[in-house]
Amino acid sequence: MIRQEWIELEGLDGAPIGAFLAQPARPFALGVVVLQEVFGVNGHIRAVCTRFAQAGFAALAPAFFEHFGKGLEYGYDAPGLAAGRALVADLGWDTPLRDVRAAADHLLRQREAKRVAAVGFCWGGTLAALCATRLGLPSVSYYGARTAPFLHEHPQAPLLMHFGERDPLFPLPEVERLKAAWPQAEIHLYPAGHGFNCDERLDHHPESAALAWTRTLDFLRSLERDEAQARGSVTPF
Repeated sequence: MIRQEWIELEGLDGAPIGAFLAQPARPFALGVVVLQEVFGVNGHIRAVCTRFAQAGFAALAPAFFEHFGKGLEYGYDAPGLAAGRALVADLGWDTPLRDVRAAADHLLRQREAKRVAAVGFCWGGTLAALCATRLGLPSVSYYGARTAPFLHEHPQAPLLMHFGERDPLFPLPEVERLKAAWPQAEIHLYPAGHGFNCDERLDHHPESAALAWTRTLDFLRSLERDEAQARGSVTPF
């Protein structure tokens, strides 16, 4: 039985924002903060949270756009892309990172998790990389095309990254730079373009999405096993 609901987070700057929570009746010790694309916490991101919950993880997606107003989410079209890009430009990186910290604290405080990882997509993919470098959270980054300016930073936690070989926003030479700068990161390439995980995008590539999802769950389950061993128990999979 999966519980799905909107809750309110109190950000570290005191500004409350909404967040979408999906969790099973008995979640694993590892919780997941899901980081949106430039389109908001829309149907796709809520579906991702539900998939994580079905796999056993409590998943919480902060609605970063609520710093500008309630209910801001956009479709995968040119007007939606333009509107979302304008908001993330105004949002910057520090505010959403504070919101991630607040979301992680919520999962820990409510005992929905004893440890937290971040998983982000597109703009949220770069935010996930920054969660690893700045917050020390284990993270999974899907096609984080804005990551290049931050290669002087260093991951402080395990980091898994997924990129499409045909992504015009983060071409292969940039991937090679990333591999050289962050040799500790686990980086995978797929025969796909940008946004290949999302079945609402033209670049959706089912085979790549399925493989990346399997690798993501394996990564998270390895963290869960580490947490279980630290508690002196074993979590079956």
